[in-house]
Amino acid sequence: MSAGMPHRYPQAEIDALYRAIRERRDMRHFLPDAVDPALLERLLQAAHHAPSVGFMQPWRFIRIRDDGLRRRIHALVEEERVATAQALGEREDEFMKLKVEGILDCGELLVAGLMDGRAPHVFGRRTMPQMDLASLACALQNMWLAARAEGLGMGWVSLFEPTQLARLLAMPAGAEPVAVVCLGHVPAFYEKPMLEQQNWAARRSLHELVSDDKWPGGEE
Repeated sequence: MSAGMPHRYPQAEIDALYRAIRERRDMRHFLPDAVDPALLERLLQAAHHAPSVGFMQPWRFIRIRDDGLRRRIHALVEEERVATAQALGEREDEFMKLKVEGILDCGELLVAGLMDGRAPHVFGRRTMPQMDLASLACALQNMWLAARAEGLGMGWVSLFEPTQLARLLAMPAGAEPVAVVCLGHVPAFYEKPMLEQQNWAARRSLHELVSDDKWPGGEE
């Protein structure tokens, strides 16, 4: 440990953290094997230890145990997948060839949503109410990194109509679903993000996205 950095983790732990960040993947291909309940609890605890604006902890997780309900969620996603493809115009056929979810294949299926009654939480949200969504995204990222470190795959599916999914899950007024989370064992992790492997998009260079004192790409 460096004498000038007394709070620094041991190098091996730092390396492991950066490895999980680098090797995290949005997974679509899963094995049907069950997820150990103790492992699922650890991943949910990781999510629950995420930062949240005003310590509001807006995340809620629904574990989908009923197979019929899982299939109904899949049908909602499939409906939106077709609508998204049509909205893409000239890339419709290309999009339809992509595997965009593993809902029927993964060992565990969760729905992550925002709680109801969020309006009174104004600490950090008075001018930026969307920070509740940012807080939930942090929880999902915690779960994602923990899952990768544990050797499990996770996929975030956002192809659904929120009001339909909320109704299907009996969510109260004001609550809203944000992610269908596929979680489970995988045959292998993608060497690169799947959409990069499939030539859908490429990772941009960091220097294009970072600047000093003004917006990146502005005039000199």
